[in-house]
Amino acid sequence: MSTEAGYFRALSKLSKEAGAAADEKEMLQLYVSAAVKTLKAKAAVIFLMDQDSERYIQNTAAAQVGLSERYIHAGPAHAVKISPQLLKDGHMYFRDATTDRRLANRDAKKAEGIGSILSVPVMDKGKMLGILSLYTKDIRAFSREEIDFLSILAEQGGSAIANAHLIQRLRNQSRIFLKLAASISESLDVKTILQALTQDLVQSLDLKAASVRLLDENKRTLKTVASFGLSESYLNKGQILADKNIAQALKGKTIAITDVLTDEGIQYKEEKKKEGIVSMLYVPVTSKEEVIGVLIIYSGRKRKFTEDEILLVTALAYQGGLAITNACLYMTVQDDIKDLKENIWSHKCWF
Repeated sequence: MSTEAGYFRALSKLSKEAGAAADEKEMLQLYVSAAVKTLKAKAAVIFLMDQDSERYIQNTAAAQVGLSERYIHAGPAHAVKISPQLLKDGHMYFRDATTDRRLANRDAKKAEGIGSILSVPVMDKGKMLGILSLYTKDIRAFSREEIDFLSILAEQGGSAIANAHLIQRLRNQSRIFLKLAASISESLDVKTILQALTQDLVQSLDLKAASVRLLDENKRTLKTVASFGLSESYLNKGQILADKNIAQALKGKTIAITDVLTDEGIQYKEEKKKEGIVSMLYVPVTSKEEVIGVLIIYSGRKRKFTEDEILLVTALAYQGGLAITNACLYMTVQDDIKDLKENIWSHKCWF
């Protein structure tokens, strides 16, 4: 069998096995195993990007085969340094891993019995997701075909990772939406519903915090009725005025802020800096076709919110407004509007 035919057979087998993998970890394990087996190497490892810090996850391999626990826990010390060249050249080759000064932990590599290293980027749609490195026992050169094969593995792995993350996001979003819809249909406790909403949003979208703020009767300030992830000192920082970005949200617009420290429409910038808030998204909360407040999500890193994230938050804000509407209608029937107003700071125009 020719080398090209062997590579094709290996890729075909891997595609079938990866499609049947139970989870991302099992799937990635198949990729490193295929790299070692097909290229007759000592070991292989995948390190993925930490999306929060935009650096490689230290001391944690997403998948590996052939390396000792002591060595793998040393982390991808060379990955941050070589990633720009990886993106430029498509691969990096270290002929002697024990003497190449571009690499860290050379003594550890010698003790591990590593000869040469070939590294390629794990990519998806032009974005670097991580790095796939192949280790040999003896010092060895790699042919163009071998480099291309490892690059194809990394590219397929990147697509598989992106698809797995997409599926997980869709599952999380469906779960949070269905959970909120069930809560609205089963309960009239608005504060409990909104509190659960903020917590689920933070956990589902990997956020720093979320809050729901509703207009007071004077329509000039907003009060917090639910929050998750914000400190007491931040929540008690002072009045939230219905102006600037919030004023736009109260007109029915969704406002995304990439950097709170440079945006002119942000209130309490120093407090946000101290709290560790970098990016924010304001989404209007509507009850009976009137905007009565805002659902705000906070990110601890600079983040451009995706279209599907904005759609999810908008849909959840609508559901939150529906919960308030249902409670208002019920309390109207029960002639107990005053109690509702005291609990969620409503204003007369809601009714």
